[in-house]
Amino acid sequence: MLQQTTVQAVIPFFLRFKKRFPSVEALAKASLTEVIEMWAGLGYYSRARNLHKSSQLIFNQGHFPSRYQELIELPGFGDYTSRAVSSIAFGEPVGVVDGNVIRILSRLHGQGFQSWKRDDKKHLQKLADELCQTADPSIVNQAMMELGATLCTPTSPACPLCPWLNQCKASNLNLIEKLPIKKPKRKPELIALEMNLLYHNKHIALIENQKLPFLKQTLMPPIKIKKLKQKPKKFHFQHSITHFKIYVTTKKSLRSPKYKDFQWYPLDQIKKINPTSLLLKALNL
Repeated sequence: MLQQTTVQAVIPFFLRFKKRFPSVEALAKASLTEVIEMWAGLGYYSRARNLHKSSQLIFNQGHFPSRYQELIELPGFGDYTSRAVSSIAFGEPVGVVDGNVIRILSRLHGQGFQSWKRDDKKHLQKLADELCQTADPSIVNQAMMELGATLCTPTSPACPLCPWLNQCKASNLNLIEKLPIKKPKRKPELIALEMNLLYHNKHIALIENQKLPFLKQTLMPPIKIKKLKQKPKKFHFQHSITHFKIYVTTKKSLRSPKYKDFQWYPLDQIKKINPTSLLLKALNL
């Protein structure tokens, strides 16, 4: 949940999710529809699908992986999540590298790491790993996260309160405001999306999305897409997902669809099947 969402926003979702799925077994045996329903509002629904797949793999294995190299084989477990789980839950001496840690290490060492580049990311990872050899890695990693969230903040950091003030090269060289180096913004991609809303007896026709470069495998109405060079003059509404700007037009039909592999789904169950704001906007329109 924390991969794309802030801690404050996650807490109520996490508590509800844990109440509904109190164990790996409960999550593994639940339907994907149930999991998506409990995830509704957090966005980036591939995270929920990966979590569900991972729970099934863990349940079938009969044990919870405790090492980074095992965890990273699970769907949705990248470098950061695998290291966070193995260090915080199982005490493996590996460091986590997130935005907070990148900011702290850049300032502490007074270096303009370009963290999006492979070599610099590897160097940052090495520095984070070395820190976890000095004390309990669970405490070290959580302390780094907390330090970045409360003191070594992106703007107006509370340097006088920082335990590393004397060793901080960025502070000594007056580079605090210049570090870390920001990743160049990705140029937005413009997409025209035509959504065909096909209705029958309070049901809507949905097909698994294989066309859009986002919301993969999500059930969507039949769609047509076109890449654009500039904003179109006519569209019903605009939507954004990551670096994509989407200009949506909708067509409504009560006729039987001429598409393969579609299925009819009750309109009153849509929020359980596909709670994405993109589809809900189209239906509300």
